[in-house]
Amino acid sequence: MPIAKADFIEGLAKGLAVLEAFDTDRQRLNATLAAQRTGITRAAARRHLLTLAELGYLETDGSHYWLSARVLRFAGSYMATSRLPRSLQPTLNRLAQQTQAAFSAVVLDGGEGVIVARSAGSAEPVRHLAYGLHLGARLPAHATSTGRVLLANLPKADFNAWLKGRTLARITPQTEVGTGKFKVLIDQVRRDDHCLARDAHELGIHALAVPLRNMQGQALAALNVVGTADQLSDAAVQRKWLPLLQDAARELRPLL
Repeated sequence: MPIAKADFIEGLAKGLAVLEAFDTDRQRLNATLAAQRTGITRAAARRHLLTLAELGYLETDGSHYWLSARVLRFAGSYMATSRLPRSLQPTLNRLAQQTQAAFSAVVLDGGEGVIVARSAGSAEPVRHLAYGLHLGARLPAHATSTGRVLLANLPKADFNAWLKGRTLARITPQTEVGTGKFKVLIDQVRRDDHCLARDAHELGIHALAVPLRNMQGQALAALNVVGTADQLSDAAVQRKWLPLLQDAARELRPLL
């Protein structure tokens, strides 16, 4: 629900936008680049960069700025206080120990899925293959099994609003970027209540995801397993992996 304009702190919003401007594509920014990425003036970007550096959230060589370790305070506080990751972690660890596979739990944040829990002791070959599958990683929702499951669990009006005017980036040759075809894909995920994504985010990486719902039926997150084509063959998915994830989702429901 939108707040009153008088209650909205423009300066805080701009400062957070500057922090969010740093990513894997742009690890170091100067005032000009920060202004371009946030849509604010160069002078405003410079003041925000200087302030964030003074507060310890950025480091600088006098020209360019980059994130400091202090920004991890936010992630650390989330992990320490949020009920969701703490509820999921034991189950993810157990699944990994049983199967020697890699499991993640993801929530939807705008156009991206964010990994909020990650199995410990996962199979090293899988972790080596999958790029960016670390705690806190942000992955494009349209190209991942978890993102598609979460989009399929949005009310249809909300999903249509999410998709309207959005450009679906082609990450691999297998990424679905056509709006019409993507709607059909999400309709199928909605009917199946799971998603198997093959080579959509990274070639050679396949992932199967199911929704994690609370007792009220709301999908709070998605649980997935990541592997190779051989590990997640159609037969293996139906025989082993899908029942495993569905059982875990049922066990977790009272905890969410």
